[in-house]
Amino acid sequence: MSGRTKLILALTVLALFVAAAVLLPIPSPAGLRAWAAETGPATPLVFFLAYSVLTVAPIPRTVFNLAGGLLLGATTGIVVGILATTVASGLSFTLSRALGRDLVTRHLHRAKVRAVNDRLSDGGVLAITSLRLIPMVPFAPFSYLCGVSSVRFVPYLIGTALGSLPGTVAVVVLGDALTGETPPALLICYAVFAAAGAIGLAKVFRREARPVPEPSGEEELPTSTPAS
Repeated sequence: MSGRTKLILALTVLALFVAAAVLLPIPSPAGLRAWAAETGPATPLVFFLAYSVLTVAPIPRTVFNLAGGLLLGATTGIVVGILATTVASGLSFTLSRALGRDLVTRHLHRAKVRAVNDRLSDGGVLAITSLRLIPMVPFAPFSYLCGVSSVRFVPYLIGTALGSLPGTVAVVVLGDALTGETPPALLICYAVFAAAGAIGLAKVFRREARPVPEPSGEEELPTSTPAS
């Protein structure tokens, strides 16, 4: 597949994801309960599959975590939420790497692109965990960014699971908040998570970055020794 075809395909997929995030309706708590009653014992599995697939698009995980707390209870909701988060992040990463990595690779000679790429890849689990802790960092777009960077898959998944766990626990436990307003306790949790993420990022950025080689205008040609 050529680079141009990959770019067109990536933009098409991104447009479909954005359309899904904007157009898909958010069900009411009453509607969720009715759906769970009809689904019966298969509710956790169906919910897990829906969570894993739909959050590959930029649909907020908070909606699914709140629904998980409301439908599955705290323990099952947390387990399903973390597993689905990890699967969704892996799918987003793989899709982004397959379609967009070549485009970024062609620009790694640029200092700014190289700097962002190196910070993410060198930071490893700590960088991913820290950024996942910050609620303002959107889940799916960050997964796409990691996919096109040089971040390795396993540290990325570990960092995603660790960084997503506190927020998932907080939102699932407060699943009754699906009725409308955001509880003050949840806002406090988000502030604590953001502070912890910022501390982790500060440690990542204190590390010495790999030097970015400046592109030379012309290559040095070997000099020939004159014959005597």
